[in-house]
Amino acid sequence: MTDGAAARVDFNAPTLIGRERDYVLEVLHGPATQAGNGRFTKRAQAALEELLYADAARRGGVLLTTSCTAALEMGMLLAELQPGDEVILPSFTFASTANAIVLRNAVPAFVDVRADTLNLDERLVEQAITPRTRAICVVHYAGVACEMDAINAVAARHGLMVIEDAAQGMFATYRGRPLGTFGALSAFSFHETKNIISGEGGAIAVNDPALMQRAEIVWEKGTDRVRFKRGLVDKYTWVDVGSSYLPNEMTAAFLLAQLEAGEGATHRRLAMWRRYHDLLAPLEARGLLTRPCPPMHCGHNGHIYFVLAPDATARARWLAAFAEAGIGAVIHYVPLHSAPAGRRFGRPTGELAVTDDVAARLIRLPLHLQLTPEAQDRVVELLERLAAR
Repeated sequence: MTDGAAARVDFNAPTLIGRERDYVLEVLHGPATQAGNGRFTKRAQAALEELLYADAARRGGVLLTTSCTAALEMGMLLAELQPGDEVILPSFTFASTANAIVLRNAVPAFVDVRADTLNLDERLVEQAITPRTRAICVVHYAGVACEMDAINAVAARHGLMVIEDAAQGMFATYRGRPLGTFGALSAFSFHETKNIISGEGGAIAVNDPALMQRAEIVWEKGTDRVRFKRGLVDKYTWVDVGSSYLPNEMTAAFLLAQLEAGEGATHRRLAMWRRYHDLLAPLEARGLLTRPCPPMHCGHNGHIYFVLAPDATARARWLAAFAEAGIGAVIHYVPLHSAPAGRRFGRPTGELAVTDDVAARLIRLPLHLQLTPEAQDRVVELLERLAAR
């Protein structure tokens, strides 16, 4: 192995894939606003709506946000959670999913995940429902869909709202339908670690038309400024709770370029994902590690390639070897039910044994658009040596 920066395999590498520079310069030098909700915001929102609803009988609406965290906070505001209400969600997720609930003084009710997809186990949702349950928040881990037919059926039986944390789900599908179109509301991330990026950034998809007018008010700091800009009122004023959730035009411009080239970028990521999968098949066949197992009806987007080490001790040894070799392999979530804030604000439902197990063994491998086959070979060769020990 050669020394120096050239030998390093980065975990992530944000990549320009289209007209990002052109569009950002157009904002900087153009006569229009650089603040939010300008021309590029509208174009990016329209592009997202076309991606999500092109084949849908009824179209929803999309609003860009400063982050997926902001989109989730908007979603919980629109769900009208009251203090003490409960929202069912997986413990195996990022803190933002639960924080959006806690900020409304509501309670995250943590449910275990499936061993195959690491998604919310739909078979455990119904037994987690109490008289205080108001919503189910699913998380499509690694761009692999939750079992939305079963989850929506449970929600319908109990009169619950479904919210999708589709932070990792851009260009992914469930039974041929885009993720983010199954709940009343959904949140997307365009953080630099995601497939489609804008540095920071996110979006909320409003699939229930009855929520759209209030969503625009919450989005614009609790004012009816959107209606004012449309000429529907002669001045705008404070009418509801809200915050400054919309991003600036440079973020929107960068995002638009990524969305325009997003399908091709997704195909490239999937090719890398499949290459890992093929190369690591012999190790799984020998029982030396576990590969991802997305169901055939879930059209994933190649967002994450992970392996499960045999146990926590092996994972620690493997991660140390990756670090020594200059390869950016990392763990993922610390389960929220065992985190300090999770114990303070939430409640676990059941044992959550699968969550604890996979969180202790999971390693995310480098996967980004600048990753070369030679770099993938280095990752796999090291895994082969480590697993053989």
